[in-house]
Amino acid sequence: MEILNYAFMQRALIAAVLVGITAPAVGIYLVQRRQALMGDGIGHVAMTGVGLGFLLSWSPVWMATLVSVLGAVLMELIRWYGKTRGDIALAMLFYGGMAGGVMFINLAPTGSNANLTSYLFGSLSTVSESDVTAIGALAAFVVLVTVGLRRQLFAVSQDEEFARVTGLPVRALNLLTAVTAAVTVTVAMRVVGLLLVSALMVVPVAAAQQLSRSFAATFAIAVAVGVAVTLGGTVTSYYQDVPPGATIVLLTIGAFIVLTALAAPLARRRARAAAAAQPSGDPVECAIPASRGAGRGIGV
Repeated sequence: MEILNYAFMQRALIAAVLVGITAPAVGIYLVQRRQALMGDGIGHVAMTGVGLGFLLSWSPVWMATLVSVLGAVLMELIRWYGKTRGDIALAMLFYGGMAGGVMFINLAPTGSNANLTSYLFGSLSTVSESDVTAIGALAAFVVLVTVGLRRQLFAVSQDEEFARVTGLPVRALNLLTAVTAAVTVTVAMRVVGLLLVSALMVVPVAAAQQLSRSFAATFAIAVAVGVAVTLGGTVTSYYQDVPPGATIVLLTIGAFIVLTALAAPLARRRARAAAAAQPSGDPVECAIPASRGAGRGIGV
């Protein structure tokens, strides 16, 4: 394939695959926690890290990771202790992060609005070898956490009080989820951009939930959708000369629409199968109700 003859596209495709895996892997927990827009908030904070990276002549990816992690931890602390004023504090954090990024990058000797735009909306053609190395290392951390601790994270995401009763370190796991989300944002910012990363964390999960109610199946489908749309968007942006971030997000929304359309006949088929399997002597009222997790979109 012609696209593989260019080193910059090879790096872009590698970055796209890593983002397609990591974003839905974290997003499934955020959706369960009803924190679907957390990635968007972290993206605002990460802008300050990008600006500081240019100002201090350090890697914008690593600096954005550091600032995003600090911002995510602060967001969790505000959620715990902020109470009625928490929303105001979060708003100041988000908009302060955006303003800080714009200010720092304009103060940097080598910074410009063009540099900032590539991080806001993604720029696959400018992904360097050092960026791929950083993205690979961060993606490995995300996969290790989201897969290795999936049972604990799922339990906390479903019901914090029940998880606390069972002896799980709820606050530590909440912090770990926030930190993992922050790392994912910095992994994805070179591909879809800081302002669009939340869509890639949430929409593939929502699409997967149209077809499945089990956690494992939803996780697998969401990751498959994430990889498919990131690769498809990358290839499309190369051949059609369109923005990669916007293309990936639009493909993600398109995948959601398609899977939603397919889910309706599948649900009817399952209902007919369940009705056929129901013993004729048992009234409908005796049927076992759906689990609490299934009612929220994902069952155990």
